Amino acid sequence: MSASGIPVIRIRNTLLSAIQGDLSDQVAEAFQQHLLTKIESTGASGVLLDISALEIVDTYVARVLVDTARMAQLMGARTVLVGMRPEVAATLINMGNGLDGLETALNVDDGLDHLGTLRSG
Repeated sequence: MSASGIPVIRIRNTLLSAIQGDLSDQVAEAFQQHLLTKIESTGASGVLLDISALEIVDTYVARVLVDTARMAQLMGARTVLVGMRPEVAATLINMGNGLDGLETALNVDDGLDHLGTLRSG
């Protein structure tokens, strides 16, 4: 477990993190650092950020998510944001933040498919 309290698990060459609660600024920054460290230590080529449990995404958290994805890309890992709730999507658009440049998928399975990760079943 990281200092942020948000676990990051490895599935083959992909890291999966399910953000389970609203993010404070400090938690978001600690999570970002932990995730980037995990990319470095595992050599992961993909990252799935599951935000299905988030009810609110403010401009700061949105920026942290986009910045994290860009940093991961610079490190060679493609990031897909999964599980966005309709109300979160509407709020982001109303705030003028469409998370430009961040790949999205409906759920974790679709995100894994998007990254090209094989799944069983």
